[in-house]
Amino acid sequence: MSVVVLVSGSGTLLQAILDHQDESYRVKKVVADTPCQALDRASQAGITTEVVALGKDRAEWNIRLAEAVAQAQPDIVVSAGFMRILGSEFLERYSGRIINTHPALLPSFPGAHGVRDALAYGVKVTGSTVHFVDEGVDTGPIIAQEAVSIQPDDTEDSLHERIKKVERRLIVSLLRRAQIDGQTGEVHFKNDEKSH
Repeated sequence: MSVVVLVSGSGTLLQAILDHQDESYRVKKVVADTPCQALDRASQAGITTEVVALGKDRAEWNIRLAEAVAQAQPDIVVSAGFMRILGSEFLERYSGRIINTHPALLPSFPGAHGVRDALAYGVKVTGSTVHFVDEGVDTGPIIAQEAVSIQPDDTEDSLHERIKKVERRLIVSLLRRAQIDGQTGEVHFKNDEKSH
């Protein structure tokens, strides 16, 4: 599977994806909306990078982003800490092939502050979700989830760090099991009994 990763930040999830490449998947390109540490990680790994800065015209930006991704001819696009909502111009081009990680058990606590919101609400369990991306905010079909217990002394940072460990393991496991449907071009994931 050829993979393009979309990034905006430090790139710890990207690093896990890069570190665990094998015969099942390879990262071909990393694309960011802004210069960031994740691009440095990709460059150090010998991966092609590109910045597609958001301009005033969001639809035009989505087209430019889609074209930057298309240069690598990916089977799958991974949104790894990418802090922009993808528009229809991008989603239509990669329908059924864009996945995202989220630091909560969706549909609970969608949006940019999933960890903070879970703590504020007082739940005892949260976790990590990998889902397909659609036009909503964290509303696409769920692919995999894993729970993380909240400890009495957890801060947002300590909880988020434990969730990130689960997130890294989940995304690598899914990328290793990804398959393209020959008829639809969409991504499916082989069942893995160890993941249940």
